Amino acid sequence: MKKYVVITGASSGIGYEAAKRFAQRGKNIVAVARNEEKLAKLKAEITGMVNPPVEVIIKTYDLTQKENIYAVYNSVKDLDIEAWINNAGFGDYCSVGNQNLAKMEDMLSLNIEAVALFSALYVRDFADKEHTQLINVSSVGGYTIVPTAVTYRATKFFVASFTEGLSRELSAAGAKMKAKVFAPAATKTNFGNIANDITNYDYDKAFGKYHSCKQAVDFLMQLYDSDKPLGIVNRETFEFSLSDYRFPYVQKPQTLQKV
Repeated sequence: MKKYVVITGASSGIGYEAAKRFAQRGKNIVAVARNEEKLAKLKAEITGMVNPPVEVIIKTYDLTQKENIYAVYNSVKDLDIEAWINNAGFGDYCSVGNQNLAKMEDMLSLNIEAVALFSALYVRDFADKEHTQLINVSSVGGYTIVPTAVTYRATKFFVASFTEGLSRELSAAGAKMKAKVFAPAATKTNFGNIANDITNYDYDKAFGKYHSCKQAVDFLMQLYDSDKPLGIVNRETFEFSLSDYRFPYVQKPQTLQKV
């Protein structure tokens, strides 16, 4: 049976580059995003660069809509999915009191709800399959509070803590699946435009250092190939490292809820 890697947010940035990289490893791809034209471009690019060919399945959905989360999963759950990469997400550089509430709602839905629901659905069906992985894309901001991006960073705190907890839960249950957090720093994508509501975001002006998408995906693949639960970029040095868990974990039975 053919194996597949599902990547959300695959129409641009890290997701686009990750789809190409997994395809180069001979993985069949399920690419999920809103922009059908960009997904078609991705499929054509992979088709032209990979030999022997791999299958690229396009799923055009807006994941800020809860019903689409279930629709996507139900449409692929019968495939043999060896990795699920929850990459879709966006940011908002704005103080909490001045945030556009409609944009805020969409960000909370995509960055938190879609990640949590896809994770839960994938774990239910695939936790006991050999060599399966769930990688949720957080941010180094998921481990740091940053001014002017409080809500966005909080969504990434959720992704980081949720995934670390899920990883420990899977390990304690003896599951075969591994759950991991990928926490990049500034990466040159369309993120800056969306977060600032502009069309010409200048990464050279905004950041002293940043990574390209190819560099970020180099790090992602290192995490994929490792046994560590966290791959994180240092926000000061921009060096990447594979790491153990960062969040405190309650392990004393007397302090836990009795069930």
